[in-house]
Amino acid sequence: MGRRAGRAFIEDRWYREDRATGKKVPAKRHGVGRRWKARWIEEDGRERSQSYDRKVDAQRRLDEVTADVLTGRYVDARAGEVTFSAYMARWAALQVWKPRTTVGADLIRRSVPFGDVALRSLTKAHVEAWKKQMIADGYAPLTVNHRLVTVRSVLKAAVEDNVVPSNVAASVRPVRLDGRTKRVEIPPAQDVAAVIEASEPRMKAYVELAAYAGLRLGEISAVQVGDVDFLRRVLHVRRQVQARPGGPPEVREPKYESVRDVPIPDELVQTLARHVEDHGVSSQGWLFFTGAGRPMPPSSVNNWWGRTTRAAGVEGLHLHALRHFFASGLIAAGCDVVTVQRALGHSKPSTTLDTYSHLWPDAEDRTRAAAGSLARRVRESGGAAQVRPGGAVTTV
Repeated sequence: MGRRAGRAFIEDRWYREDRATGKKVPAKRHGVGRRWKARWIEEDGRERSQSYDRKVDAQRRLDEVTADVLTGRYVDARAGEVTFSAYMARWAALQVWKPRTTVGADLIRRSVPFGDVALRSLTKAHVEAWKKQMIADGYAPLTVNHRLVTVRSVLKAAVEDNVVPSNVAASVRPVRLDGRTKRVEIPPAQDVAAVIEASEPRMKAYVELAAYAGLRLGEISAVQVGDVDFLRRVLHVRRQVQARPGGPPEVREPKYESVRDVPIPDELVQTLARHVEDHGVSSQGWLFFTGAGRPMPPSSVNNWWGRTTRAAGVEGLHLHALRHFFASGLIAAGCDVVTVQRALGHSKPSTTLDTYSHLWPDAEDRTRAAAGSLARRVRESGGAAQVRPGGAVTTV
């Protein structure tokens, strides 16, 4: 009745084999519908089949199934009937994320235009069209790329779960960042000084931790007196205070791989020592705390920062800009990429370069500086020049 290929075979649907005579006789559906059926049995014992008008097409499908089974790429077509949105929701529920990451991922899930498309019907064109629309809507390149990475991760998991045979988003190129991203704005030193001057006494150290140690808002709020090594002049960044949707702020580990030790200058060490002496610490050792003894939440910090920048005459300056101020100081002092990366708590050097590459001197700057150094050496060299016979010049 059919030609077998291991656990798969092709049958002629218009004929059947008579058990009594062993001969082929017309089937009940003789002359009705597609004639050739490719049938195969999966490892779980279930049978799958697809019908075709031509035998060659049935054979081709059977060959594909056989090859996919042998190479481990076989995917049940019915598994891919789940929509992108439903699969992503199921995938996201298994991830160990911080609350804000969960909220961001759900926003992406609800915003993709192909959320109702079955995974087996999803194509690269769907993802490319979405990318193009985001660019047209004015989304920043970093935002577009972040969303593409998330979708790519979802589809990668779908491939690993044998829901789809391939990741259609894998070859979608990210938006080029060169010349498109907005360079970070470095506040001038006088603006930083104005904010420190306008701050209430118990918050001056808060500003200096951002400007002289490069800590993020949540990291500063989570500093305890035990994190400051006053003798070695090192600050241990071990946690952060993070807002939680629908609930009070919580203390968590820093984002990504931001647990780090930051060398701090003598000036900041002295500021922190005075802060502890003048304002004390909470019962749990928090340097900046509420009346209830809890670490200062982001909402309170933002309210204070708004009042302070208005009083300092630099309204519009963001607290995070002081972190950029700190990074620019390290780069201006000659620190390399890895040093700046570790001080800022970036997960990889490329993140630091993506943000601050324009601050490092390029080849022209180094050539110009080297030539200027030669010129200064010549001009500052002592002795009077004498011309030897034959035109040679020497100094005495």
